[in-house]
Amino acid sequence: MIDLNADLGEGFGRWTLTDDDALLSVVTSANVACGFHAGDPSVMHRVCALAAERGVRIGAQVSYRDLAGFGRRAMEVPPAELAAEVAYQIGALRVFAEAAGSEVAYVKPHGALYNRTVHDAAQARAVVAGVRLAGGALPVLGLPGSRLLDAAAEAGLPGVPEAFADRAYTARGTLVPRGEADSVVTDADAVVDRALGFAVRGGVAAVDGTTVAVLARSLCVHGDTPGAARIAARVRAALEAAGVGIGAFA
Repeated sequence: MIDLNADLGEGFGRWTLTDDDALLSVVTSANVACGFHAGDPSVMHRVCALAAERGVRIGAQVSYRDLAGFGRRAMEVPPAELAAEVAYQIGALRVFAEAAGSEVAYVKPHGALYNRTVHDAAQARAVVAGVRLAGGALPVLGLPGSRLLDAAAEAGLPGVPEAFADRAYTARGTLVPRGEADSVVTDADAVVDRALGFAVRGGVAAVDGTTVAVLARSLCVHGDTPGAARIAARVRAALEAAGVGIGAFA
């Protein structure tokens, strides 16, 4: 059994990036932008309503406060301030999730914050503190072996390991930084093969040719990848054909 998640609601005002309607017909969990890297009240409201209507679990995708950089720029934020900002974002999304008859079921950091919490224990603990401040023992999505999942476990929160079907991996099991060549996998056949690798074989080929073991409960297909909805549909069909059950973890 594996969960399929995608980053959704990554629009702002008249600007639209993700095909939310199409992706919500495929995924089981929606990482909804909460306004700090993308998203605005109208976008959050619409995506939560669609997700609830289709039985897709709603997750808060929290970020550094960086609309201009789409949350992908390194930032130095004091832990107490970061915890408050994480709680603020969860609270904002919760209003729209509950108005749709659903709830915020989990939390996933975005972009630079996600990558920072792989190795930075202080920032990881701040994210978890923000989750606790927002109330409830919400599951936290993170990279296997990350400081974020360690911090979640220490705080008594469920830590959910995830893999990325459309991102390149280093030999250490971390994501290749987006600034480097070929960090994003856009070929649909390759994405499908990598998804099967995670779900069936428990690993993926790293950029140096070695095989990295990755045991994940959730599989991410980025919503801003070109043709994301079509690729996600192919991934789901291939997993189901291989006998892998598809279901939300939350």
